[in-house]
Amino acid sequence: MLILSIDTSLPIMSVALVRDAVLLGAVALEGKGSRNEKLLPSVDWLLTECGVDRRDIELFAVTRGPGSFTGVRIGLATTQGLALALGRPVCAMSTHEAIALGEASLDHPLDRILVYDDAGRGEHYVTLFEGESEAIAPRLARAEELDTLVHETALAISIADFLQHGNVAIACARRAHIIAERGMLAAYADVTPIYVRLAEAEVKLQQKANG
Repeated sequence: MLILSIDTSLPIMSVALVRDAVLLGAVALEGKGSRNEKLLPSVDWLLTECGVDRRDIELFAVTRGPGSFTGVRIGLATTQGLALALGRPVCAMSTHEAIALGEASLDHPLDRILVYDDAGRGEHYVTLFEGESEAIAPRLARAEELDTLVHETALAISIADFLQHGNVAIACARRAHIIAERGMLAAYADVTPIYVRLAEAEVKLQQKANG
C-alpha cells in the first residue's frame, strides 16, 4: 500500500511517502509561519523525486494535534482535499499516537509510553499509552504532574527532542500502514482537530461574553 502522510501540527512540518512500511522519501522543514505556502509544493516535490503519480496513492495519513491551531487545520484541510479529489481514504490520528505507536513502540511494544510537548502558559500537552490504548487521552498537565508521569513511565518522549532526530510524517505513515493492515481505517476516519485548549482568540471571546 502506498501512503502519503502529512504533519503540520508542530514547528517542523513534514511529509512522507511510504510503501508497505518501507520509506520512499520524506521532507521536513520549518513551518511555523508558512505552512500554507510550503505544504503542497513539498508534496509535489516529494512525489516527483520518488517518481510517483498522485493517482497511485492509496491512502492519505495525517496528524490532527495537539499542536499549532493553524497548523492542524492546514494539514487536515489539505489532506482531505487531496483525498477527496482522488477518491482515497484518510487515516487521521493524534500527533502523539503517530510518535508513540508509529516509531517508539517498535522498540517498546508493551511498555507505557508518555508523549509530551510544551503548550505554553506553564503547561504541557500529554498523552499516556499503555500498549496501544490511551490510558490518558491528550490533555493539559502542569509541570509537577508531568514530572510525576515521567517518573512513572517506561518511556517518556519529549516532542521537542523527537523533532531533532525523528520525522513525524514517517511515524504517521507507518502507524497508518499498521491500522490499514488490521482493517481499522473506519476507526481513524474522524478528522476533528485535537486542540485540547481553546485558541487565544477564542479564550478572549469567551471572556468577553462572560464579562
